[in-house]
Amino acid sequence: MSSKHRSRIAARCQPRSPVFAALGDETRLGLVAKLCAGQRRSISQLTKGSNLTRQAITKHLRILQSVGIVRCVRTGRESRFEFNPQPMEGIREYLDFVSQQWDFALSRLRSFVED
Repeated sequence: MSSKHRSRIAARCQPRSPVFAALGDETRLGLVAKLCAGQRRSISQLTKGSNLTRQAITKHLRILQSVGIVRCVRTGRESRFEFNPQPMEGIREYLDFVSQQWDFALSRLRSFVED
């Protein structure tokens, strides 16, 4: 992979740090897991089985919403939240890029050790 190509990929991946930061919290990861089932869920449904208050869940959902992982859909007076997979594609692309870098580095190390 050329350095120009790597620079372009790295530049595209830089805006992903807020997504990593949002996913860096155990509670938010749990909320994403619940929403990945594909059903829109209310705050009450997301709070069920948790020790957290509705206000705490709302705070975490706002953080996830701010980076685009979660969308809020209003139905009348009720807000329901759903998972948005699009930001995760950028994360996958970034992790693939890092994985390729590691594979290349390990290949160079193997060649050095075996010579």
